[in-house]
Amino acid sequence: MDLGISGKKALITGGAGGIGRATAQALLDDGVEVVLSDQDPDQLDRAVASLTVSSSVHKIAADLSDVAAAERLAREVALTVGDIDILVNGAGITGPTGAFHELDDDAFTDVLTTNLLSALRVTRAFLPTLRGRGWGRIVFVNSEDAVQPYDDELPYVTAKAGLLAFAKGLSRTYAGEGLLVNSVSPAFINTPMTDAMMDQRAEEEGGTRDEAIASFLEEERPYMELGRRGEPEEVAAVIAFLCSDRASFVNGSNYRVDSGSVATI
Repeated sequence: MDLGISGKKALITGGAGGIGRATAQALLDDGVEVVLSDQDPDQLDRAVASLTVSSSVHKIAADLSDVAAAERLAREVALTVGDIDILVNGAGITGPTGAFHELDDDAFTDVLTTNLLSALRVTRAFLPTLRGRGWGRIVFVNSEDAVQPYDDELPYVTAKAGLLAFAKGLSRTYAGEGLLVNSVSPAFINTPMTDAMMDQRAEEEGGTRDEAIASFLEEERPYMELGRRGEPEEVAAVIAFLCSDRASFVNGSNYRVDSGSVATI
């Protein structure tokens, strides 16, 4: 489907991750010029090298846990491609897990900084550009955890719930200027992040990664009716739609890409 965004320019944070890379590919396929940003330069190089490029792609390393990084990133993006039309906030970490009494302030601070504050700062840094063009898109990569909290993932849950509320509130301010804001909330996607989670589970259970995935689905995610991890491309397709001209009447929404994992309406 023609998304009507050929010639647009996009920034994707967390671009070296599975969902970020797949989103870049989806946008590139539709003629968007893409800037990928992530913390690790080597991972960023590998992500860019894996892309099939039909339009321009660029990479800028940035550690968004640094309070000044968003403004530096905005300056580098401006020098690289000029003004952007699309911002996909995808940077994030799982962070520490465990019962609340096992977690100290640092467990929450690190996750809140990376998953919530970095998205706020990046959005603030690029907002003048996005507001000034009469057409713009911001998509926040969220999580099922934002609306279905898990008691052993409270730092991540807290950050993602805050991000979802921020996105909804932000969507009310700028839609009249043509800047539409939405969220996408995946569940248990086949990415390096969940690979690490499953490898840890496998070690604890004394089994393989595949066995850990199977037990996790059965015990922790029983409402994922398709019985498998999602693929990054399945999330990227929804993100790309929300970045597109086809989503011209979609604002303030949260699209779940979760195989039914959220057990409510």
